[in-house]
Amino acid sequence: MGINELRVAVTLVSLAVFVGIVVWAWRGRFDAAAQLPLEGDEP
Repeated sequence: MGINELRVAVTLVSLAVFVGIVVWAWRGRFDAAAQLPLEGDEP
């Protein structure tokens, strides 16, 4: 495996990790945290 194939592999792995993080963030796991500033102090 030459240096160019290694660079391609690292680039593809990095892209896959980035896309995975974006999909994880957009699935709604942060909906509750996004609503925290809008909640009042009322009991």
